Amino acid sequence: MKMSTTMSVTKDCLAVTTAVKSSEENNTSLEIIQKNVKKRWQSYIWDTFDKSPEERHFMFKLDFALLTMASLGYFIKNLHQTNINNAFVSGMKEDLNLYENEFNYMQTCWTIGCVIGEIPSNLVLTRVRPSVWIPCCELIWTVLTFSLARRTTAKQIYAVRFFIRLAGMQYIIGSWYRKDELAKRSCLFHVSSALAAMLSGYLMTGMIQLDGLHGLAGWQWLFLIDRAIGLPICIAGYFILPDVPEICKTFYFSAEELVFAKKRMELEGRKERAPYTRSKIIRILTSWRIWLLTLLYVCFNNSGINSQPVFAQYLKKEKYSVEDINYYPTGARAVQIVTTFLHAWLSDNVLNGSRWEPIMIGAHENLCRSIPCNL
Repeated sequence: MKMSTTMSVTKDCLAVTTAVKSSEENNTSLEIIQKNVKKRWQSYIWDTFDKSPEERHFMFKLDFALLTMASLGYFIKNLHQTNINNAFVSGMKEDLNLYENEFNYMQTCWTIGCVIGEIPSNLVLTRVRPSVWIPCCELIWTVLTFSLARRTTAKQIYAVRFFIRLAGMQYIIGSWYRKDELAKRSCLFHVSSALAAMLSGYLMTGMIQLDGLHGLAGWQWLFLIDRAIGLPICIAGYFILPDVPEICKTFYFSAEELVFAKKRMELEGRKERAPYTRSKIIRILTSWRIWLLTLLYVCFNNSGINSQPVFAQYLKKEKYSVEDINYYPTGARAVQIVTTFLHAWLSDNVLNGSRWEPIMIGAHENLCRSIPCNL
């Protein structure tokens, strides 16, 4: 009886000790996060300059790991997406006896794969670790892109293009960063798509020199080189890409830092990931914001350079050289990079995390640039 009482007291003491320790960790994390430092001009360049030393150290590791892997992953995804545009105007059309509508169907198959697979892919992320699922998707893209070098018919390319699109990286980024940190980092992530398109153009220009080497055309070499670029990034993702804070077990974050990361998200009002329920699905499907955003995103993508690479096709029709056809369109990507950064810094630093103003500015900029092109 005495032994039973002693064990009960011991368990109670352990429970109290654990609760106290957890409370102390939360209080310590809260003090670090809420510590206000006088805003300096450096913080307008990068926000970590005004954070406490502990938070700055955490943010450095998070930026280095998550932003690097997210940007590289998005880079290879867009490299695999846009290389078909460069290949089509650089000899693939003639070599495979393709016509323009078949090129449109290739783009459509990619979009169909996105529409069908995007939601299931994000649902998978609530059951499978992102550090496993996302690198697996990237590895599949890389292997499929490699196979494009040996496709000989349009239908084979349709099938391959259908599968080059699944992930949920923006969800991972949003699970780690606070509101006033998110725009800059999200735009760094998205800028990698423009860099990928630029590199694809430059690579295709260089691949012309390999035309005929080992019996392969220059556009086929483009797909092979893309595979060589993507494979190391896929492998690195398994080891470096972090999961969301509540299930993260990466080697570079300590237990205290993970508690700290969770507290940061609690202060933003973000909940931990949870299974989808019937009521949650109904709430999502009846939200007017979801449908409005979907409509706006459809309009945005219909005018996107990736989905409608008309400039390169115009240059081909006007008998420009293959080098010029791939080189000239990269100027638009350079403008995209600059304006994306400007809008992100405006949102985070000047507007304190407000998003709609930069979105409207960007929409009007696109409208002003599009109207003259249609005259």
